[in-house]
Amino acid sequence: MYPDPYIEYLAHFHGDQDFFECHEILEEYWKEVDCGNKESIWVAFIQLSVGCYHFRRGNAKGAARILKKSLSIFKSREELLPSLGIDSQMLFTNIENLIEEACSGKSFKGFSIPIADEQLHNLWKMECLRKGHQTENADYIPPKAIIDRHSTRDRTSVILEREQALMLRKEKERRK
Repeated sequence: MYPDPYIEYLAHFHGDQDFFECHEILEEYWKEVDCGNKESIWVAFIQLSVGCYHFRRGNAKGAARILKKSLSIFKSREELLPSLGIDSQMLFTNIENLIEEACSGKSFKGFSIPIADEQLHNLWKMECLRKGHQTENADYIPPKAIIDRHSTRDRTSVILEREQALMLRKEKERRK
């Protein structure tokens, strides 16, 4: 009923709170199913995790900016949220509150995606248990390795992908 990458995303989002990994999981899935669509519901979820990642690391301005983009896409794709097991109105309120906290200089206190479907709730919790993550602990603080995950990853594939895209753009311009 729900895509496996989505369940894995929710397990990381609520379990070990590895927002960077959330981004990686859904970006790969988005590229498979809706590549290039910047208004995809999957982009909204990706941006939500990126916004939380930045806010937790103290980049409140950047977090607020990307959370606003996420909220805009979620609102424009509201009709899809029930089929993804999400309480849309609560999600909108939660993101708006998170943006307000970021803009007012508050510290990141965590964020939960409001799951309306009990089956989905059970699926991501089972995935957490399978991975050995905690579940629904409001006081959980992830280790520094998760908080600063971007600084330790191998970016070779990202750099190569960007270089290839740049070469293709230059080639197109040259042909004009």
